[in-house]
Amino acid sequence: MKLEVENLKQLEEVIPQILKIAEQQKVFLFYGEMGAGKTTLINKICKHLGTTDHTSSPTFSIVNEYLIPNGSIFHFDFYRLKNQNEAFDLGYEDYFYSGNYCMVEWPQKITDLLPKNYLKIEIEAVDENKRVIEINSINS
Repeated sequence: MKLEVENLKQLEEVIPQILKIAEQQKVFLFYGEMGAGKTTLINKICKHLGTTDHTSSPTFSIVNEYLIPNGSIFHFDFYRLKNQNEAFDLGYEDYFYSGNYCMVEWPQKITDLLPKNYLKIEIEAVDENKRVIEINSINS
């Protein structure tokens, strides 16, 4: 499914559609260039899922945890990883297979470690405000 958004209000309005496509998927992989809006979309999804925690990109910590009523959301930013072994050291499997939501920025850094089932979200910045978001549920 492709969605077009031109402002933050429209972005908030597409969150229920994204979660409907996800169904039972808990691992969301976000693809897009720097500045495309990956972190902004993740923040909006986290708020919609019920976190009251401050959400921000875990660029330096690699993973942030946000509490929601029925569990946690783990937000990853793998941009700074030098190799996939760093994800092993982090214990990525414990997070990905925990049954909690995992929001992953820069998943292309850990291609060999990705789960078989996930929601793939690609964000393209068309101009300063407009974004095209393509969503696919992957079940291998």
